[in-house]
Amino acid sequence: MQLCFFSDEIADNFLPLTLTRPVWDLRIGILTIREKWEQSLSTFYVKGILEPHLQSLFSNHQLLSKKNCLWVNSRFLPTNDVVSNLLNLSENCFIEEEGVIIAALVSYSDSKKMLEAGGLEVSGLHPKKADFELNQIIHLWDLLSKNGEEISADINRLGTEALLNEDELINSICTHSDQIFIEDDAIIEPGCIFIADKGPIYIGNKAVIEAGSILRGPVAVCEGATVKMRARIYDSTTIGPACKIGGEVSNSIFHSYSNKGHDGYVGNSLIGQWCNLGADTNTSNLKNNYSTVHLQNWKTKKPYQKGVQFLGTVMGDHSKTSINTMLNTG
Repeated sequence: MQLCFFSDEIADNFLPLTLTRPVWDLRIGILTIREKWEQSLSTFYVKGILEPHLQSLFSNHQLLSKKNCLWVNSRFLPTNDVVSNLLNLSENCFIEEEGVIIAALVSYSDSKKMLEAGGLEVSGLHPKKADFELNQIIHLWDLLSKNGEEISADINRLGTEALLNEDELINSICTHSDQIFIEDDAIIEPGCIFIADKGPIYIGNKAVIEAGSILRGPVAVCEGATVKMRARIYDSTTIGPACKIGGEVSNSIFHSYSNKGHDGYVGNSLIGQWCNLGADTNTSNLKNNYSTVHLQNWKTKKPYQKGVQFLGTVMGDHSKTSINTMLNTG
């Protein structure tokens, strides 16, 4: 089976992060949405409908075999129940929920035409109502609210074994070592504290946790990332591949290749790829009157009806701040 991604109009809610990448390349938990589906379906034949300016960056035109294509709405995250239902989907059928198309199984020839036309067409397909629980993201802050549970889910997808024996980290302090997952090539310097009472801690291949750092799960430090000396990383935080993070970070996602190498606070924030936060950059994540934070729609400039109490900064790819920068709430 081949996997093809498509997006709907709700995908605009993820701007500016998706100015430079499709929704299926957003990171939540340890993996990107694409990587989650690859692991769940055991397939690497992945294509997707892309904006014209992204087509040279993300290959999407040629199908690799003449097998049927499973089309998946890129806002939906795989669960065991969802994957099971999609794998049992009949050819030329699609699943919908309240007018939202979730997935479709389309023949090779029709899928090829749809990729060339730049859109999924379900007018000739048979509809089926979703009679199972769905896991989807609708707003930017959903990436943050679901990040902790997706860290746990991704650990299961990757099959990483738990530390179990605290003596393997004789110079560190661990709680609930059965919830601490460290890949073989990771480096843990002396004096680190791993607190996994509320959720797992994942340390990826070639990641470095420098001396004196404190991590409170659920936390993911992905492949090749560095947690700088005496950093404090709070729950529901993802430090993406090749990032360098210091200071204090809480419930935030750094996509990859971004740096916050010095002191300063980042909370409830989404940081894209190749970003750099200058020393002592701080984000505010709570209004002085404790009221709800309402983001504006990127295109219409109108505020969303829904909001959240805690929301910091959303920073698109290649953005940077100078030293001592103060970023307002939301």
